[in-house]
Amino acid sequence: MSQIRSRGNKATELALIRIFREHDIAGWRRHISLSLKISVPGISTTQTPKRHNGRSCRVHPDFVFAKLKLAIFVDGCFWHGCPLHGTQPKSNAAFWRKKLTANKSRDQRVTRLLRLKGWRVLRLWEHDLTRHRQASVLKRIEKACAASSTIMLNRDASSSRRSS
Repeated sequence: MSQIRSRGNKATELALIRIFREHDIAGWRRHISLSLKISVPGISTTQTPKRHNGRSCRVHPDFVFAKLKLAIFVDGCFWHGCPLHGTQPKSNAAFWRKKLTANKSRDQRVTRLLRLKGWRVLRLWEHDLTRHRQASVLKRIEKACAASSTIMLNRDASSSRRSS
């Protein structure tokens, strides 16, 4: 098992890229590593994903709208325990139960950390990227982008009030 290396979730990411391009959604970048400083009460450095110097950690969203501070994760149904399609392997069940539980726990920590740092987080299941679910995915993305734009506009307005 240790020799099996992740190749990413390329098919699902390409499906989301197709949606972005078909609907002229711009401003996103793929596979951006975000380095976040850990100074948040309630999150210890031992609970953070991929910690480096004990005071910061890196998270790797699948897509980032940096100007909007929006991170999008495309979660695979198997690896992230989809309630509709996630399956538990029968062989080596204890290992897989522990592994998949740890993945879900890490997802929750990453989401919480990003939100505490002012990011909006959108998590999509791989099964959401099918053609017949595309409209609901677009609504969720547009809602997240609009909310992020409003947050950014409000911050800009409040900072301009402070400077005047």
